[in-house]
Amino acid sequence: MQPSQDAVDLVKASEGLRLQTYRDAVGMLTIGWGHTAGVRGTQTITEADAEQMLDEDLDDAAITVNRLVTVPLTQGQFDALCDFTLNMGSGRLASSTLLRLLNQGDYGAAGAQLKHWIMAGGVALPGLITRRAAELALWNKS
Repeated sequence: MQPSQDAVDLVKASEGLRLQTYRDAVGMLTIGWGHTAGVRGTQTITEADAEQMLDEDLDDAAITVNRLVTVPLTQGQFDALCDFTLNMGSGRLASSTLLRLLNQGDYGAAGAQLKHWIMAGGVALPGLITRRAAELALWNKS
């Protein structure tokens, strides 16, 4: 599967576009729509650069989701997992109760796990609460 426009829209709404490097809530250097790989010092990019980075980041997330998930997914579930993976990282998805429950076929319990991933730096962040709710809405989309 591949991420749909819903996944792209969710990342953009959650991350916002920043064309200069900044530190995210946990201090990671970030640019574009939440891109962190290889970001160094002070960088400035164009919106076209940010689009390309987002495409690559979602492609990487899709590869991870396709590799780790062993049960059929709806497009909404796939998009939610791609956003989750882009935001939290492939390692967190791989070791999560969410993935274990999903691969056991418990779609409801797996989706409900999203609401637990709202902490950054030991603090519940309103942006993560909103993002997880949006992922759950995608998860439940028919």
